[in-house]
Amino acid sequence: MYRAVTRDIEITVEPYFLEDQSDPEDGRYVWGYRVVIANYSKEIVQLRSRFWRITDEYGVVDEVRGPGVIGEQPVLGPGDTYEYSSGCPLDAPSGVMMGSYQMQTEDGELFDVAIPAFSLDVPGTARTLN
Repeated sequence: MYRAVTRDIEITVEPYFLEDQSDPEDGRYVWGYRVVIANYSKEIVQLRSRFWRITDEYGVVDEVRGPGVIGEQPVLGPGDTYEYSSGCPLDAPSGVMMGSYQMQTEDGELFDVAIPAFSLDVPGTARTLN
């Protein structure tokens, strides 16, 4: 489990290898990841957009930006949590993901919340520092 906290908004990520969707002989590796967003602040916030930087072990970088997550822009009151799962395919057996969510307060203030960097490694293989 990977964890980061920004302005009392906690992001935890748990990645897992999806062997049944991967085909190493064809250079296709797929991971899923579960994200939990917990609002420990005293403000109501809404997740407006996401930014991901995905780097594979060969140094190939892919950046993903877009509104919300999985088609939603959840609103989290103080003490609320929001959980979702998504996935990431790579052409390499190892990589790293990191990014941020843009949040908005009820007053309209926009701020970024860090998503912790997390490693994507095929189980049973030597880990590569990315």
